[in-house]
Amino acid sequence: MIGRIRGTLVEKQPPEVLIDVAGVGYEIQMPMTSFYQLPALNEEVVVYTHFVVREDAQLLFGFADKMERSLFRELIKANGVGPKLALTILSGMSASQFMVCVQNEDVSSLVAMPGIGKKTAERLVVELRDRLAKFGKIQDVNLPDLPMESTNGASVVPINDVREDAASALVALGYKPTQASKMVSGVYTSDMDSEALIREALRAAL
Repeated sequence: MIGRIRGTLVEKQPPEVLIDVAGVGYEIQMPMTSFYQLPALNEEVVVYTHFVVREDAQLLFGFADKMERSLFRELIKANGVGPKLALTILSGMSASQFMVCVQNEDVSSLVAMPGIGKKTAERLVVELRDRLAKFGKIQDVNLPDLPMESTNGASVVPINDVREDAASALVALGYKPTQASKMVSGVYTSDMDSEALIREALRAAL
């Protein structure tokens, strides 16, 4: 089991990153809530990981902290929830927000995410309510504001590329292409980079 990766962040293409560790590049998929916390390219990064082995692939998932990884592991134990859907859930809301939804039986917020119908949301609440009790009582929380990255001294990414990158990331997280494009267009402003655009699109979807 690969439990932690420490190395140099060499590529960032939501929701995937490439981390160089002593010359070996690890491709890691991350929920957007962890992706937002990554440092700039070519800086050192530490991520906690979960390794999934399938007949057709070996996948590595990364998280900013152990709590989010623990929640991911609880999610993929739930009936009908695979790693991709768990990644989508933890991209649309933080670990704390998800636990609040479960505690409060807030099915409507869960249904707002792709791949989760009412029955799946209700099943998640029932299956995880007791299992998440070990994390303790979580009070209502909101996502912290994400500071926009300054473009001073840096090359400006073309608008179309920013929108396309954001839409592609949303599609990778389970949204349909037309839905992803609509989400991006609905929140885009000229001062956004792709990460900020993805974050606002996901927030608006809830």
